[in-house]
Amino acid sequence: MDWSKLAFGYIKTNKIICSWYKDGEWSPLSAEGDDRITISALSGALHYGIEAFEGLKAFRGVDGKVRLFRPDENAKRLKRSADFLGIASPGIEMFVEACKRAVIENIDFLPPYESRASMYLRPFLIGVEPQIDLVSSKEVLFAVAAIPVGAFSGKNLTPARMLLARDHDRAAPMGTGSYKIGGNYAASMLAGTKAKKEGFASILYLDSAERKYVDEFSSSNFFAVKGNSYITPDSPSVLPSITNKSLIQLAEDFGMKVEKRKIPVEELTEFDEVGACGTAVVITPVWEIVDKSSGVSYLTGDKDNPGNISKNLYRKLTGIQYGEEPDDHNWCMEI
Repeated sequence: MDWSKLAFGYIKTNKIICSWYKDGEWSPLSAEGDDRITISALSGALHYGIEAFEGLKAFRGVDGKVRLFRPDENAKRLKRSADFLGIASPGIEMFVEACKRAVIENIDFLPPYESRASMYLRPFLIGVEPQIDLVSSKEVLFAVAAIPVGAFSGKNLTPARMLLARDHDRAAPMGTGSYKIGGNYAASMLAGTKAKKEGFASILYLDSAERKYVDEFSSSNFFAVKGNSYITPDSPSVLPSITNKSLIQLAEDFGMKVEKRKIPVEELTEFDEVGACGTAVVITPVWEIVDKSSGVSYLTGDKDNPGNISKNLYRKLTGIQYGEEPDDHNWCMEI
């Protein structure tokens, strides 16, 4: 395989790891060679969106070791989403074991260290019980798929241009926004597709209640740097990003002040750096945010060069993931 040509897309691998929940019990984990699954046409996942998912990565390090990055945090977040939907979820031990097995069963698809690529794991839960009534599914499939993915930016960060959403909401106040469930992503598909056709990398959403405060990007958390402060939104409709949580810790390690608070959209003019952060991209520096409705363009960075804080945070976090930097917080799990 030509690892240099990897993108962030589907590639058929060897096995997916599965377990079925029925009558109050999980079946033993099994490795299935076919990533097509057979479920009832009336499954709750198909009609009522009863499903939750996660995303994490495995890395082949500079020392040859294979590492999973913070899988216990993904297990906790999946349970949180499942609890919101009222469906069963695996415990941390079972979740981590399934992720490990997914890597081992597909080890030939784990990119080499030199490629700066990784293996993306997609754990998910879907309600499979046939139903037409509006209740939580009692039967659930838990599965973990593994796909090799390319680095979005390699060792270099490429600043992006974003669109500010004024006519579209991703999630309602006190709604599903802070849970990693499919409906949240479906709600942003059309707006995101239109934005990309217009040359924007993604959309920055405002709070749905007043549209005065920054919430998050389509599939990434928002962060900003002002002086020696790392600033990120405090909002009930923002997904608790594990990448953002890690960057907050690293910012504190760097001696920065962390501010988790409401961010008025007008404050975009005051930041030294702005970025989107998440599992897939780690960090995407943002150089411009365009508000088409008002004709305002917020310049939040250099078009050609990412800010120094973003570069340092990116290098530190990816250095930990690839075994180049000491893992002082014990975030990586070796396989």
